[in-house]
Amino acid sequence: MSTGTLNPPVISAWTAISPFGHDRASFADGVRTRTSPVSTLDPQRWSRGPGETACTVPGFEPREFLGPKGTRAMNRVSGLAVAAAKHLLADIGAEPGAERDDLGFVLGTTTGSVQSMMDLTRASLTGDKPDHVEPAAVPGCVMNCAAGQAAIWHGLKGPNATIAAGRTTGPHAFNYARRLLRTGRATRVLCGAAEEYSPARAWVEHHRRGGGDPVVLGEGCAMFLLEPADLRPPGRRVLGTLEGFESRVCLDDDLAGTVSVAVRALLSAAGVAPEQVWAATGSGFTDHRGEPVEAVALRELFGDAAVDRVPSADLLGDTASASAMFQLAAVLSVAESAERAGADHTVVTTCDDDGSVACTLLRLGEPVA
Repeated sequence: MSTGTLNPPVISAWTAISPFGHDRASFADGVRTRTSPVSTLDPQRWSRGPGETACTVPGFEPREFLGPKGTRAMNRVSGLAVAAAKHLLADIGAEPGAERDDLGFVLGTTTGSVQSMMDLTRASLTGDKPDHVEPAAVPGCVMNCAAGQAAIWHGLKGPNATIAAGRTTGPHAFNYARRLLRTGRATRVLCGAAEEYSPARAWVEHHRRGGGDPVVLGEGCAMFLLEPADLRPPGRRVLGTLEGFESRVCLDDDLAGTVSVAVRALLSAAGVAPEQVWAATGSGFTDHRGEPVEAVALRELFGDAAVDRVPSADLLGDTASASAMFQLAAVLSVAESAERAGADHTVVTTCDDDGSVACTLLRLGEPVA
């Protein structure tokens, strides 16, 4: 076990596989140009769902992307997570096949693969007795399958965790990764979130929301490297420092007010004034009245300029538990080439229709000495 650190962890690399494309550059270009990746679903590729459009990763199939070995029974969400980890490890110069005892892996998801669960359930009811189901399909129905697959594929022998907290998963995953570093359980952590598009997920979401007009679903995986600033290799620059995490639960139907309370507590704990916040951005959540509650709270706290600097993650459709991770990736994409005029913090919020709220405070750039 390594020695822990009380210093805030830094983000020193990131990647994204998204409806914009298969790498970080494609994602950054799509965000900066605010391009809509919504497309009509190919009926020859996808079985019928409640809607005709979605935001899918173009041309992505696990077997074609990762090769035939070990991918016969791999579901889509696992493929997205394995591929994103592959890209990020390559970006930081990790040698393929090397054992990585000190590298942890934290992945957020809503349920794992809904399609795998539904397919197994259907097979158990319609399959020939006595076997009923294909045994190789069973692991894909477990929520932590994608995190386990990534660890196996890439030799990640540090702590391996799956975090599921609805749309607030992203901040909770970052907080879990921060605790791994503080307690010395890992020296570095790959932390991200993944969601797949599938007809099964589309139908579940459609009925969960009470029917009506189908929601445009998105998919992909955003992943970040977290490590102590003083342990990063020479030449690897710091993109941001995680300086705070806060969560709340709304009990009075005032979700915008709960977001405001959580953000104020976040800033107070870190000793950061609102004028130090360059960008304040939400995950695009709207409540049952259609009100963009995050945007309402953030505009009141920080003004229009801070809120409008980074496009909302709902540009990618509803990416569920991955929405906050994609939102942070959008912040880093825009901040890379933007003038910040002394304001060097960003607040990322997310909330869910169950009343949960979570937010993260990131200081952009190199850590203060």
